[in-house]
Amino acid sequence: MNIAIFASGSGTNLQAIIDAKGRNEIKGEIALVVSDVPTCLALERAKKAGIKRLVVERKGFKSKSDFEKEIMRNLKKENIGLIALAGYMRILSADFIKSYENKILNIHPALLPSFKGAHGIKDAFEYGVKITGLTVHFVTADMDAGPIILQSAVKVTEDDTEETLAQAIHKEEHKIYPRAIQLFIEGRLKIEGRRVRII
Repeated sequence: MNIAIFASGSGTNLQAIIDAKGRNEIKGEIALVVSDVPTCLALERAKKAGIKRLVVERKGFKSKSDFEKEIMRNLKKENIGLIALAGYMRILSADFIKSYENKILNIHPALLPSFKGAHGIKDAFEYGVKITGLTVHFVTADMDAGPIILQSAVKVTEDDTEETLAQAIHKEEHKIYPRAIQLFIEGRLKIEGRRVRII
């Protein structure tokens, strides 16, 4: 199975996926790394790993639809069977998601359905939670609302700062995301309403 990873930033989850592939923990091929930010570190990581890169900037297109059509054209060319969002900071349209229904995964740095949105770690920390964590889920048209595949809890200690909490969450993300991807590749994720059964 060919995998495309979408990233806009430093690409630490991308690196974790590349490393897991190197250890043969992921049986699919990382065929493409897609980014909307030409200078992002994720693209450097992909280049170093010898993975094909695609940069599609929103400002180069008249409409969001045209922008996404260009990405989809490239995904079809690479015969992509799974998209993994790894810090991709653009919200995909309902049409795009429908084209890859139940084939797009995302990792969110909080225990959904709590603390949705772009600042999951900050929001949980400021709220004063004692336990937070991360969630891998299928992507649906509603943001951070798709069926949950895997979750992992992270304790918030008395001396945690937002930065140390983020480090703890990212460390856990790097273990769990490759695992969820491999479960998908193995065909072991069965969606039953809101639930994902691991078979």
